[in-house]
Amino acid sequence: MLRTIITLLLIALIAGALGFTGIAGAASGIAQIIFYVFVVLTILSIIQSLVKKI
Repeated sequence: MLRTIITLLLIALIAGALGFTGIAGAASGIAQIIFYVFVVLTILSIIQSLVKKI
């Protein structure tokens, strides 16, 4: 999932540099959504591992 985020970020940066705002906006929006999902899943994983240790 992290590889997907990095790929979409690179697409957004390249498209932004070339001036394709529609593509850059879509790619950065998708990257943001995936990033937040990744953060939530990471937090849930940490909580789950702490609960299993108890």
